[in-house]
Amino acid sequence: MTSPQLKRTPFYEFHLRQGGRMVDFAGWEMPLLYKDSGIIAEHEHTRTAASIFDVSHMGRLRFQGRDALAFLSRICTRNIAKGTQGQSMYSLVCRDDGGILDDVIVSRIDDGELLMVCNASNREKLLAWFATQRQASPGLKFSLTDETFDTSMVAIQGPKVMAMLDELLPEPPSQLKRYHFEVQRYMMVVTFTVFRSGYTGEDGVEIILGNTAAGMAMNYLMGEHDSTSLLKPAGLGARDTLRLEAAMPLYGHELTEQVDPLSAGLAWAVDLHKDFIGAPALRKIADNGGGGGPKQHIVGLFIEGPKAARQGMTVLAGGKPIGLITSGCTSPTLKRCIAMAFVSTEHAAPGTQLSVDLRGTQIPATVTPLPFYKRPK
Repeated sequence: MTSPQLKRTPFYEFHLRQGGRMVDFAGWEMPLLYKDSGIIAEHEHTRTAASIFDVSHMGRLRFQGRDALAFLSRICTRNIAKGTQGQSMYSLVCRDDGGILDDVIVSRIDDGELLMVCNASNREKLLAWFATQRQASPGLKFSLTDETFDTSMVAIQGPKVMAMLDELLPEPPSQLKRYHFEVQRYMMVVTFTVFRSGYTGEDGVEIILGNTAAGMAMNYLMGEHDSTSLLKPAGLGARDTLRLEAAMPLYGHELTEQVDPLSAGLAWAVDLHKDFIGAPALRKIADNGGGGGPKQHIVGLFIEGPKAARQGMTVLAGGKPIGLITSGCTSPTLKRCIAMAFVSTEHAAPGTQLSVDLRGTQIPATVTPLPFYKRPK
């Protein structure tokens, strides 16, 4: 029986009509898969056509005011101030010791208004962290509004998405640069924001709109849904295998409060030349006592055999533990077992031969460059 405490997105009834198998995800009742398709079919449809994902569970926080940009520059590892109007930037929010509180997308509407999208599991933690940081900087003037429960969000991903949406939306999203966004209006009534971004390794968009228009928007996008429709729903299961093939980190797996961004392979999203919370600790990690960087690294692994490695399994070199699996699956695209893992730096080079302890059996594994999958140009 479903817990009555679980939150539901505005698309809950849509999921039920489509045969969604609902599960508890970070306190939200979300579709893991749809009974007429399944994870593999939904994954493959995203890689070849167009899928729509309900991501309304993710947090949406709006910062407004004179010092909104200054505050975000202080709490984010990325130099948000370098972003331009209409641009979105991936960043991390860290503790003082460099541990990752969350990975976020910050979109700059203008100098005094920015939108942050965060993980559902970390929204309340971030709100508490931001409140603490505001107390430490009482002179900063801005407002913070949690819009998570007043808005909806969908991700539409796949190689056929842009051509389809160019026909459906008032303004063609194919004209947007990657990680840029724009506000559009439908029939001068519905206002929504289109972001050219996603979490699958495919081209596509994410759309945020008010809850009152969510049902109408879904019906419009899906049209007369049947087995031949171009756009099909996909659940959290396919979202996970897609992001793993594209080597996109997942909070709670590759990213935690015990992991720093440099070890996680996210140095490109950290500007050590600016001051932000966690910067001194990350500078020390980058230097490693003069040793030239972190002591461990995230790597990709090709694992021999049909059994997938799972989070927490031990990675070995010469029979000795040197790391842990963070995520693993049987890749629907590559037809082989893949995994991401943290290993000691001396064992992180591509081609290194390792093994994984799969429930007492050591299975050969080879370090491979990330990502596992890149979409065709």
